[in-house]
Amino acid sequence: MFELRNATPADAAALECLIDVSARGLSPAYAVAQIDAALGTAFGLDRTLIADGTYFVAEAGAELVGCGGWSRRATLFGGDGQPGRSAALLDPARDGARIRAFFVRPDWARRGIGRALLRRCEDAARNEGFTRAELVATLAGHHLYRALGYAGNEPFEHRLTNEITIPFIAMQKPLAAHDP
Repeated sequence: MFELRNATPADAAALECLIDVSARGLSPAYAVAQIDAALGTAFGLDRTLIADGTYFVAEAGAELVGCGGWSRRATLFGGDGQPGRSAALLDPARDGARIRAFFVRPDWARRGIGRALLRRCEDAARNEGFTRAELVATLAGHHLYRALGYAGNEPFEHRLTNEITIPFIAMQKPLAAHDP
């Protein structure tokens, strides 16, 4: 059906297209203006994840159908164009690993891609000594993360432009030694 592999710099253009298609097709709770303002910033490709080897793609044949990753760095969400980014390394004994930038092509939604990517990310973070994971969920993604053990329900408004904000939900999950 699909296979997971590490993203490479050569995937960048295809990933940017995938992110655009996913955000527009799977975010019915957001207005078009919110999605337009979020693309490239809050919804965007973070090339640091690719360089760190912590960003993965789901591939069906030669097509990218999903992506997602995790980070050992302080930035909690957003792509290369997101203001306030920090490349500072996290301390696994104190900080939660960051689950980052999950997007699935709409015609591949609900086929286990998000679940498979999340399992890969959690396993990798756990292997580096992290005992907790944190993420910022979209309103649509919130349901998947809750079903997979993440807690957090209170939306917060993230400012995209002077006129436009977008609601997200901060979530976290303990990473037990051997999650199923």
